[in-house]
Amino acid sequence: MTSLETSTVRDRITLTKLGLGCAQFGNLFHETTDEACTEAVLQSWKSGVRYFDVAPHYGLGLGERRLGQAIKSLPREEIIVSTKVGRVLEPSPETADRQDEQGFVVPANVKRVFDFSRDGIMRSFEDSLKRMDLDYVDVLYLHDPDDHWQSASTTGVQTLIELRDQGVVKAIGAGMNQHEMLTKFVKETDIDLVMLAGRFTLLEQGALTELLPTAMKKKVGIVNVGVYNSGLLSKARPGQGANYNYAPASDEILARVHQIADVCEEFDVTLPEAAIAYVQLHPAVCSVVLGARDGEQAHVNATRFGKEIPVELWRKLSDKRLIVDPEHFK
Repeated sequence: MTSLETSTVRDRITLTKLGLGCAQFGNLFHETTDEACTEAVLQSWKSGVRYFDVAPHYGLGLGERRLGQAIKSLPREEIIVSTKVGRVLEPSPETADRQDEQGFVVPANVKRVFDFSRDGIMRSFEDSLKRMDLDYVDVLYLHDPDDHWQSASTTGVQTLIELRDQGVVKAIGAGMNQHEMLTKFVKETDIDLVMLAGRFTLLEQGALTELLPTAMKKKVGIVNVGVYNSGLLSKARPGQGANYNYAPASDEILARVHQIADVCEEFDVTLPEAAIAYVQLHPAVCSVVLGARDGEQAHVNATRFGKEIPVELWRKLSDKRLIVDPEHFK
């Protein structure tokens, strides 16, 4: 059994620096099996991972059901489970004969309804507990409130604070694919964590300007996800058709990634190893969450996570103006 370093945020929550993301448990892009999901969890556990993240959005509840089943054999008090609120799943018999239109290979027998009211959050939270067969979760995030700032930043956060004050959850936060609104959450609300998707990576460092420094000042932890930028950085050499931000990457982006890969290869480092290592270097980042749909992918995640990277690699990438030098993170 391997042990991983941990980070403690605001004396409220302790996360392993590597977490398992469970979007693929919801049949993201193609089907997987219950057994494969359980193998991903157990292999992650063996590798030292104690933090598991999921959401109702993932497979219209399938991701939560599979994670709940997969952790039954693990000591609950030793793991951290996070899920998300803001999308209530409501019955949709009129679309039950169709497939979900948001990337998950599941029947659309329920629909997602954005709702950051107190009632909506409480219903979503209670439904998640039932799907996972849990008495509590450790972390609760507001999920993708991009178009709902007013309700999410008021009733949304207030409801999460109420749950935290009652001890029903240990920590609260917001998760998004952008850094601008997350910065507003950090500045204006009493959250503990933000889940930042794809905006602080080997390819993108926009969140360094304001979000990460603000999080450091406010002692808010950054859970960094989407570090492969939709798969573009997940292979040593991405080919034509590789995705970036959930769409095919442009020739300009592909050329930049290949420039980064050229430098990585000089130091006997793969592009995905560098992608994982780089985002760990900022002191605001308390955990890096990587997805896996089976035990083999979970094993690969842990192996890549443990790769030691020479500082000269970062210096050379910085000299070529391909990244912000980690020396500036301090």
